[in-house]
Amino acid sequence: MPHPPYFMGIDGGTGSVRAAIFDKEGNNLGSYVAEYGTTYPRSGWAEQDPDEWWRALKEAVPGAIKAAGVDPKDIKAVTADATTSTVVLLDKDKKVVRPAILWMDVRAADQAQRIYNTKHQMIKYYMSGVPAESLIPKCLWIKENEPENWEKAEIVFEYTDWLHWKLSGNINSNISVASFRWFYDEPQGGWQKDFYETIGLGDIMDKFPLEVLHLGDVQGYVTAEAARELGLAEGTIVGQGPLDAVAAMIGVNVVEPGGMALIGGSSTPLFGLSAKEIHAEGIAGAYPNCVLPGTSLVEGGQVSTGSIKTWFRKNFMPAEWEEEAKERGVSVYQVIDEKAAEIPIGSEGLILLDYFQGNRTPYADSLARGVIWGLSLLHGPAHIARAINEGVAYGAEHCFRAMEKAGYKVESISACGGIVQSPVWMQMHADVSGLPIYTTKETQSAACLGDAIIAAVAAGEYSSIPEAAANMVKMDKVYEPNMENHEKYKFFVDKYIETWPRIRDLVHDTVRHITE
Repeated sequence: MPHPPYFMGIDGGTGSVRAAIFDKEGNNLGSYVAEYGTTYPRSGWAEQDPDEWWRALKEAVPGAIKAAGVDPKDIKAVTADATTSTVVLLDKDKKVVRPAILWMDVRAADQAQRIYNTKHQMIKYYMSGVPAESLIPKCLWIKENEPENWEKAEIVFEYTDWLHWKLSGNINSNISVASFRWFYDEPQGGWQKDFYETIGLGDIMDKFPLEVLHLGDVQGYVTAEAARELGLAEGTIVGQGPLDAVAAMIGVNVVEPGGMALIGGSSTPLFGLSAKEIHAEGIAGAYPNCVLPGTSLVEGGQVSTGSIKTWFRKNFMPAEWEEEAKERGVSVYQVIDEKAAEIPIGSEGLILLDYFQGNRTPYADSLARGVIWGLSLLHGPAHIARAINEGVAYGAEHCFRAMEKAGYKVESISACGGIVQSPVWMQMHADVSGLPIYTTKETQSAACLGDAIIAAVAAGEYSSIPEAAANMVKMDKVYEPNMENHEKYKFFVDKYIETWPRIRDLVHDTVRHITE
């Protein structure tokens, strides 16, 4: 039987919050998920109500405690993560000024482009383009379009910071989100006043939390109010947590240079740690001290991955595939993968670009859109299904090649998220990249495990995040690449990479035409 101490991780995701409790060996004792909604006031906009986050949290935390069957007094520490660039504004009375602007919101595309056009030295983190989803462009949008709300705002921070504030009553930021999307440069002194003034956002300096903590620092202690509403013990240690993808990265034990975390869900962040700070086109970052002091986070990413399979299922999948899944008692996505596996490598001439909601890296292009080419009367739904799987794998490989060109060579991949439920897709990623892909026992709660690892460090159970991860992360499977298939895939990956530069202008013109 597991025995105390226990550690809780809280993962604030796009559509739900998950709470999970672990022991010091990393065993998941129980978890609970509570959902909340998103509103879309206009095309490209996405907002959430922090009151809904709190309602869901009041369901998830007690639910996890009940599922684990533990005494709250035995939970030694709790740490939270959440979606990054989900912007929260508080007024002087610590009331939310407006709905939180969600990470996927791209209303600030114009502001992002203007920031990029300044060519300020801080653009070193985004040499291919400043992402519209980032906090800073969104804040500039608020200042320009909602000046009354900007004036009311006394505090500007993110969902992760909001969670920790609600737990401990302390307002601060963390090195993870600040260096990742706020242009915070700790080696250069932190906040870059000249940069914010250059882009017309000099007053944000007065709105940022005063303190920026490192992961595993003690952020505070659970307040009496939070304890009463969440079912935690008052005084429980609150360990400083990160953005969600970094939590998952730690949860799959990618805490040394050379590794790569592939966090496959609706989108796919691709995170690696570098021993040196590198900046180049085709990658984002590298962000210094974002995860661990003395290392830099190299960022790649795909905006649309699993969401494309969902799109296919909802709109184009033959009805008989759904019926087959029901009859066999298996997931419909298993059936999709099986049908796709019947098609040869290269989908008999189909190439799909996975840019359905834009491209994060290597182009940082919010106007990019999905493409499928090579269609003939030979092709059917199974070909399209295979082309989706291949296109997403090609996109990851394109990111890895961009990283290697920039000076970061990926040596192995650790995966988590929904993608791990598809062995076919996992093997395809291994074959396309030519690299082994490792999975862990906690594929669905990897971010919560990452939080628990951080909490264990904050509580003094382990001396460092790498030590805690080594003891708490359990490996499950390894997908070794089939090098014969790898050689076959090279031709198609090259064609995938050649496609976008040839059609970029056509797509841009069309997107602008239909949106203006």
